[in-house]
Amino acid sequence: MIQSIDLYAIAPPLILAVAAGLVLLLDAFLPRRPYSRPLLGGVTLAGVFGALGAVVAQALRTGAPLRTFCVPEGMAGPSRPGLIPSGAMGGGPPAGDLPAIAAGPSCSFVVDGFTLVFAGLALAAGIVVVLLSMAEISSGADVPAGEWHFLLLCVLTGAVVLPAARDLITLVVALELVSLPVFALTALRRYDGRASEAAVKLFLVSVVSTAVMLFGVSLLYGVTGTVHLDRLAQDLRQYTPWSGVDPVPPAESQAYASSLQISHDLPPVLTVAMVLVLAGFAFKVAAVPFHAWAADVYQGAPVPVAALLSVVSKAAGFAGLILILVAALPAQAALWAPIIAIVAALTMTAGNLLALRQRHAVRLLAWSSVAQSGYILAPLGVQTREAANASIAYLVFYAAMNLGAFAVVMLVSRRDGQEGIDGYRGLAFRSPAAGLSLVFFLICLAGLPPGLAGLFAKIVVFREIVGGGGAWLVAVMAVNTVIGLYYYATWAARILTPVPVPVPVPVRVPAPASARAPAAGGTADNVTGGVVAEDAAAGAPGATRAASGAARGGPGSAAGWLPVGVAIALSGIAAVAFSAAPQAVLDLVPGFLIASR
Repeated sequence: MIQSIDLYAIAPPLILAVAAGLVLLLDAFLPRRPYSRPLLGGVTLAGVFGALGAVVAQALRTGAPLRTFCVPEGMAGPSRPGLIPSGAMGGGPPAGDLPAIAAGPSCSFVVDGFTLVFAGLALAAGIVVVLLSMAEISSGADVPAGEWHFLLLCVLTGAVVLPAARDLITLVVALELVSLPVFALTALRRYDGRASEAAVKLFLVSVVSTAVMLFGVSLLYGVTGTVHLDRLAQDLRQYTPWSGVDPVPPAESQAYASSLQISHDLPPVLTVAMVLVLAGFAFKVAAVPFHAWAADVYQGAPVPVAALLSVVSKAAGFAGLILILVAALPAQAALWAPIIAIVAALTMTAGNLLALRQRHAVRLLAWSSVAQSGYILAPLGVQTREAANASIAYLVFYAAMNLGAFAVVMLVSRRDGQEGIDGYRGLAFRSPAAGLSLVFFLICLAGLPPGLAGLFAKIVVFREIVGGGGAWLVAVMAVNTVIGLYYYATWAARILTPVPVPVPVPVRVPAPASARAPAAGGTADNVTGGVVAEDAAAGAPGATRAASGAARGGPGSAAGWLPVGVAIALSGIAAVAFSAAPQAVLDLVPGFLIASR
């Protein structure tokens, strides 16, 4: 059998892969000159823009979703009987309660509305991360530019492929393509022990999560005998946990069913498979109880990698989770929806409570990101058709706001040397653009006017949960919103609070009697002038740090601050646009449906 490959369908990941190969070649053959690092960053940025252009072109086309790597209908089923023979289970809900399974071949790569939204989100966030990376790399020679940009393009390739995956194998491979390069990116800064420790923690957590998820995936394959998500849904839709009817195997499979005790063994196997898959994805999105790694890894990793983890990796994890739940296991919503609701409530509560105690800017954003994962998970905890819509809309709002916050934190940490929240006091007066931008991003995350983007995102989630009957989950989310408001407002208040200027106190030193008349005034003036000069220097803590930042090529120099400034501007434009017209985000996913075939 020869499969036809639609190159237009796979154009975005193909462009990213070609750009990654080009970066490696240029890094190998370019001479080590000052222009080589900006050139590699420019090639990376051009590749991401090219892939984003391909995604936009695909979104503007009309017609059926693009499909490739398809298997004919007669060959898509299992080559051997699965644990659920077709039609073996009865007592399911009416056909109208579940998404229809269209006839036709099963495809491993589908470009539909779901794919385009997540691919566009990943690439738009990738542009900001590349800009932050260019500033990070320009700061010194301890970061290999070629390897950095190559690994970053690999992450973005996986993030674009994952939402288009419609079989378990492609899904797992794409998810690992997102995860594996991040280990190296975290530890790529030489002679940084904290970054190496963060990379080891992330590696161990990710390996465990992958093993757990693969075990669950293998059980799903063993139950159905197929890897395609639409075939999984077709086989498993016959088994509905709320039916209360014992399955009766057909006559032709009585012996097989009797030997395996299908009616007694199948529900535990299917439940264990779903729990293991959910646990694996909970690691990826830093959901409770698999969230402990987040703060240490975010703090130890370079800020661009922390931003990558908080948006691109998180978006990829949620894309895979939604695909598994909505495309493969829609009939089992009665089993996984309560689990998701409980995990969402615990995640937002733990993230907000831990963020309250943080005095380090990146650690606070890390725990805030954990809490935001709980908000994104919450709509999936109710059994409504539009639950995924609310989660995706919240994720889009969150991406713009969080990327902007990380960009400002990177600027302040490298220019002023400030990593603690107390060091942001008076930032709006020292650097009005950076300070006011960070205040706006924090207000958006808190959901306060004029940051209407965050407010609208929370309203969308609240509305979906209320419509699904999750009153207790609404109450938990409301309490957590107030908790989050406290630490966001506290940080914003520090930024807007001026630093008190010390008043110089004259210090008079008694002069010898022989030189009292002419020299006393001079001595007093000199001493007073010394005190005044010392106090003035103490009143400008960022001056010497900015000078040292400029000396090492950080954001104090044009090569460092320009990409960060552009990243802040892009994030700010997106946040302002979402605040001015929040309905535009929902219009991106009207009538959201994952193409089942």
